Amino acid sequence: MFRRSFNRFCAGEEKRVGTRTVFVGNHPVSETEAYIAQKFCDNRIVSSKYTLWNFLPKNLFEQFRRIANFYFLIIFLVQVTVDTPTSPITSGLPLFFVITVTAIKQGYEDWLRHRADNEVNKSTVYIIENAKRVKKESEKIKVGDIVEVQADETFPCDLILLSSCTVDGTCYVTTASLDGESNCKTHYAVRDTTELRTVESIDNLRAAIECEQPQPDLYKSLGPENLLLKGATLKNTKKIYGVAVYTGMETKMALNYQGKSQKRSAVEKSINAFLIVYLFILLTKAAICTTLKYVWQSTPYNDEPWYNQKTQKERETWKVLKMFTDFLSFMVLFNFIIPVSMYVTVEMQKFLGSFFISWDNDFYDEEINEGALVNTSDLNEELGQVDYVFTDKTGTLTENSMEFIECCIDGHKYKGVAQETDGLSQTDGPLPYFDRADKSREELFLRALCLCHTVEVKTNDTVDGVTQSAELTYMSSSPDEIALVKGAKKYGFTFVGVQNGYMRVENQRKEIEEYELLHTLNFDAVRRRMSVIVKTHSGDILLFCKGADSAVFPRVQNHEIELIKVHVEHNAMEGYRTLCVAFKEISPDDYERVNRQLIEAKMALQDREEKMEKVFDEIETDMHLIGATAVEDKLQDQAAETIEALHAAGLKVWVLTGDKMETAKSTCYACRLFQTNTELLELTTKTVEESERKEDRLHELLTEYRKKLLREFPKSTRSLKKAWTEHQEYGLIIDGSTLSLILNSSQDSGSNNYKSIFLQICMKCTAVLCCRMAPLQKAQIVRMVKNLKGSPITLSIGDGANDVSMILESHVGIGIKGKEGRQASRNSDYSVPKFKHLKKLLLAHGHLYYVRIAHLVQYFFYKNLCFILPQFLYQFFCGFSQQPLYDAAYLTMYNICFTSLPILAYSLLEQHINIDTLTSDPRLYMKISGNAMLQLGPFLYWTFLAAFEGTVFFFGTYFLFQTTSLDENGKVYGNWTFGTIVFTVLVFTVTLKLALDTRFWTWINHFVIWGSLAFYVFFSFFWGGIIWPFLKQQRMYFVFAQMLSSVSIWLAIILLIFISLSPEMLLIVLKSVRRRSARSDLSCKKASDSLSTRPSVRPLLLRTFSDESNIF
Repeated sequence: MFRRSFNRFCAGEEKRVGTRTVFVGNHPVSETEAYIAQKFCDNRIVSSKYTLWNFLPKNLFEQFRRIANFYFLIIFLVQVTVDTPTSPITSGLPLFFVITVTAIKQGYEDWLRHRADNEVNKSTVYIIENAKRVKKESEKIKVGDIVEVQADETFPCDLILLSSCTVDGTCYVTTASLDGESNCKTHYAVRDTTELRTVESIDNLRAAIECEQPQPDLYKSLGPENLLLKGATLKNTKKIYGVAVYTGMETKMALNYQGKSQKRSAVEKSINAFLIVYLFILLTKAAICTTLKYVWQSTPYNDEPWYNQKTQKERETWKVLKMFTDFLSFMVLFNFIIPVSMYVTVEMQKFLGSFFISWDNDFYDEEINEGALVNTSDLNEELGQVDYVFTDKTGTLTENSMEFIECCIDGHKYKGVAQETDGLSQTDGPLPYFDRADKSREELFLRALCLCHTVEVKTNDTVDGVTQSAELTYMSSSPDEIALVKGAKKYGFTFVGVQNGYMRVENQRKEIEEYELLHTLNFDAVRRRMSVIVKTHSGDILLFCKGADSAVFPRVQNHEIELIKVHVEHNAMEGYRTLCVAFKEISPDDYERVNRQLIEAKMALQDREEKMEKVFDEIETDMHLIGATAVEDKLQDQAAETIEALHAAGLKVWVLTGDKMETAKSTCYACRLFQTNTELLELTTKTVEESERKEDRLHELLTEYRKKLLREFPKSTRSLKKAWTEHQEYGLIIDGSTLSLILNSSQDSGSNNYKSIFLQICMKCTAVLCCRMAPLQKAQIVRMVKNLKGSPITLSIGDGANDVSMILESHVGIGIKGKEGRQASRNSDYSVPKFKHLKKLLLAHGHLYYVRIAHLVQYFFYKNLCFILPQFLYQFFCGFSQQPLYDAAYLTMYNICFTSLPILAYSLLEQHINIDTLTSDPRLYMKISGNAMLQLGPFLYWTFLAAFEGTVFFFGTYFLFQTTSLDENGKVYGNWTFGTIVFTVLVFTVTLKLALDTRFWTWINHFVIWGSLAFYVFFSFFWGGIIWPFLKQQRMYFVFAQMLSSVSIWLAIILLIFISLSPEMLLIVLKSVRRRSARSDLSCKKASDSLSTRPSVRPLLLRTFSDESNIF
């Protein structure tokens, strides 16, 4: 009998496709039935990417998917297989270095994941087998095993709660590791197994559980009151017994490991574009040299001189094949124009640079004892390119620290602290009612606040069975609920806690009232309300409901609404969060029917949420409205100043919230998103429903607003940011239902352009407020803006689980470490404690990160073009014979050793403008917007600068060699001396160029810049000072030392370096003059300018970030 009852309760009405049957304790339900052990996955958690056996092939495959690595692999193979002018080492060694460094980094990160996995998999658990506690490793748990978990232990897999040490079969669980919520949640054992509290009794259980196949949703599958999720922690309960239903990679926590979609920054896209350009340059050079080689060899004495006769095999070689191999040889000769080491440098810069955010003490919050956290270092520079900021309101702009302000009962306002049994009551306006509500209605309202919630009371606060009110500590996932319970306490009704399924309330007469908690209808974002069903001591069954006015008003008596509506709208205008409270008496017959429907819905394996919602809708009807509450959510510290700074930086700020329009609008004014002179355009249910046909009225409003904005911002306006200072500011307010109407409108001729008109309006508004937004709608808004023409960079910031969708959708996601859990923080790219930290994160860190990496990218292409151009020019003077200009050691070491560290240090430490200046003048942020430093203009500047310097290197040395003898003893220098002089000038010039660009000098910059030059000199002496036995030709022996013995060469090197850097030095002088005039102009403007003024935009000049420093 017991077995049948248990199976029916757990399994539902019938066996469905896509379910699994779990035998408790891995015992067959019937001894007469043959038991075949089912195959489920073990309990090992694997978050690592590699194993010892597949690391090498898998990692190499992933690395060679990168175009530059694959290109250099092809070049290396060509050098190995074809007779090329340079050794395979010249491309093979840099490629090996890049692959090795990246593999070590990825291997270390994966080793950390392996170590974390082992800590979980090897942890100790206790299994009940043969009526004994058996100690095992966590990874050896099988589906069906009965697991014992003790207080403060983490659940090793997904368990169905069979029993606990408490009489009523309850236990308390925290899910901080899953969703960040630190509050205790109550879970209930299966009713049929509540009494099985000993090892012997639980081992004798013979039952089967039918449940769904594994799925990632944390809140679906078996009822959440029975299911204990892996990763959650047992609290305030000595021990529990549970049966494993999902193990290992099939647990809900493991299924939620799915990585976020890869986000790519604008800089990465620019790098790929530059690579294509330089690859085209490389192919052009190789094609030119191949063509000119055969033109030059068309003359017989050039093709086959007397000192270099061709072999018979060379004469018989097919000419097309020979031309192809020559083309490949030239490709190999010039291949260093593609900077393979740049990828490693960029990765190191991003990884090491991210620590500066974590180390910034300005981001440290003493309240939570935490600072900023970087989850994705790949997007550092994107912080300096943001165009749109989408922010949540509650907990992001506001503190999410709720304070009960006032309440309204039957149209009477209660504000202040109760004195004995009297509340301070007054009426709003000419309401023809008594000064206070009826005493019974007051008590009913306060009881509703004490009963309709999920608040829990911290235990061990009782003395002789009587609770000491002063010592009560309330815990809840929602700060609103705690504020309401504390509000009821102010008026004499104190929620004491739940004991044996009864909610205990201390009334104004200090008497304890007990109510049996029958059902809790939880709050969700769709219903926007919650209810409880309780049974009084006298046997009456009551339903108490609280929720948003839009969710409650349609479910109560119409004549009761007007009494409360005035207060709700007034409180919303004041910026308070409002909730309406209603109740309903349920007859015993109705309750029996409802109870049966709720149990069936909870046990359903398919469409559980839809069935539960249907039952909720049926219950929560024909209620009676009692009153409403007003809770204040204070604005976060410096939220207004941060929004002002973002506006001044040229960013558009949109607020996406689920709150009422009036409350959200009041908050937007308080945080200065809307200025007093901002004209608001409303697209809300209220404005649209003025007409019988909503779509017609919506189209009329959209057209009207667009015409108004086009008159104010004509198409000829080049910059909307500049226009903000010259025209009327506009703000847009839209709610969720109107947005759905716009996005899902019918595709007829009158409405198919709703979306495009709406976007045109949004583009011309300085601020947008979207209220009554569902989480999915937040993501839709972000996606819509992302797909605008020009692909603007979007940033989303929020603190709650309902913000995760928009955080994942945007280019950059910021999570606030707030009071609504840590889901937003865990799913974000960056996490900060407060909204005010966004100002420095974008205006200072984002600005500097972008400038640094943009300079790094341009510099890498610049120095490699300087490196290869002399090699190209040299071919015109060596008969296009593919003769290398530089020694193989120089070819190999140039990017790895001689020029790598200075640019890495620069890209980590450079501050071309002081951080305090960047945060105090947000207008500087606009100067780098739109990926300004990696546009065509700056790219061409760097390219032409490299072409100029490479030409100076080669022809300067060439003219020096017009003198037949450069040494005092008349000895004539050869081609390796020629190449070494060019290379020496090259290394010194590109390094000193970086020194000229550096504005913020540290001892590290000095060490790597001058140290790199010293290392080059030392290496050249060392490389040419020894006869190396592994080299067939000692062509560099004593070349460097002999070269520096000539005064002429010393003077030539210094002169060529000076000529090469003369354009930069000339620009520095010109900018110094401009800086003086800019300072005087700026001092005049500062007197009249203020931060709140919308700034004008001056187009970024060509070249580099160094122009930015001229502002001060």
